[in-house]
Amino acid sequence: MTGRILVVDDVKANVRLLEARLLAEYFEVKCATSGEEALKTIRDWSCDIVLLDVMMPGMDGFETCARIKAEPRTRHVPVVMITALDQTQDRIKGLEAGADDFLTKPINDVALVTRVRNLIALKRASDELRMRAHTGSVLGCDDDQAAAEGAASRLLVVDDRASSLERLEKMLSAEHVVDGEADPAQAVERAAGGQYELAVVNLSLQNADPLRFCSQLRDQEPTRQLPIMVIADPDDTPRMMRSLDLGVNDYVLRPVDKHELLLRVRSQVSRKRANDRLMSDVQKTIALAVTDALTGLHNRRYLETHLNTLTRQARDREGNLSVLTLDIDFFKSINDTHGHDVGDEVLKEFARRLKSNIRGLDLACRHGGEEFVLVMPDTDLSVAYQVGERIRRLVASEPFRVQNGPEMLTVTVSVGVASYHGEGDTPEEILKRSDEALYSAKREGRNRVVSQAA
Repeated sequence: MTGRILVVDDVKANVRLLEARLLAEYFEVKCATSGEEALKTIRDWSCDIVLLDVMMPGMDGFETCARIKAEPRTRHVPVVMITALDQTQDRIKGLEAGADDFLTKPINDVALVTRVRNLIALKRASDELRMRAHTGSVLGCDDDQAAAEGAASRLLVVDDRASSLERLEKMLSAEHVVDGEADPAQAVERAAGGQYELAVVNLSLQNADPLRFCSQLRDQEPTRQLPIMVIADPDDTPRMMRSLDLGVNDYVLRPVDKHELLLRVRSQVSRKRANDRLMSDVQKTIALAVTDALTGLHNRRYLETHLNTLTRQARDREGNLSVLTLDIDFFKSINDTHGHDVGDEVLKEFARRLKSNIRGLDLACRHGGEEFVLVMPDTDLSVAYQVGERIRRLVASEPFRVQNGPEMLTVTVSVGVASYHGEGDTPEEILKRSDEALYSAKREGRNRVVSQAA
């Protein structure tokens, strides 16, 4: 995963060293040498994370972080404070300013890259929700849910050492409803069935693999979005880094400071609630106005609005974006021969197969009639062509069962593929090129994929 990183440090040697490390991992990097310059840069340049030195003349890192988090446009950008200070009170001061994490000088390269990738992944997941919710807002589908920020949250603490579990429960119960669990297998079931807002896991479980437990939470649909925080020993860096690779949201090092723990938990719960509200907006409110009633996919209205956003994002990030236009072959003949009820069943089954074989961030829409559009962010033309070919084979390889009976229909699909060309390209032009490629596929005999480069 690549991303845009802003490095802020008044010592140019430190800036050059961090920049070299990050460029070697193919991140895009910009640098600032003061808090004032950082604030100006972040307003003009959409970045994914800020690496911020604490000790700077004038505006220090704490004030800079607080200002970043106070701005509506930048408050969602993760801030990692880089410091020679390693006292608990310094971390607490940073957390109170809104910092997401800390790296202590001299910086460990593995820790740096792992945490940067982890925070970028978490940010982009939230960005996707916010972007889709914004699309709904543009279409007049505002979320009227009230935030329950003041309500006590429910936490699941997983620790098979009785004394450690008791200490954690005592610390957390000052602000939260806490359920303790010593058996990770039981904890997985409880997490799936309970309304938890955070799982706190001892990374030094004695009778189970804590990393496997974290992986299980991420693999299961009911707990996939549940934030996870691990409690780690300072000398257990390899497992802590591995936990971040698995999607753990945050960590606290022993000896655990109650104030720091509560600040970090409060931050994770707040983000979970914000994401839950966005998810509800996406799944419920937007669906009323922008979903095709027959197939359950997004409709043309949503496509036109959201494709504008994705094209702008590709331009800002100098990234990839591809569009596939898919058309069911000889669909009029299906309607004429078998009736419109059968035609509707074919459309619904095609939509089901399409949706079950794309990524969560891809956008599948019914464009009208038997024509569908698939929008794939961060995807170049060659990969999009492969996806189109996979979908074509998936449709053609298994006949469609209709009217819950023995009758099976052979259905095929033609696919046109186009991609974003860079600065100056527009959503309308991308769709037009995708349509032209589709027409070529039809002319060449149907049941095939054609890209604009062919």
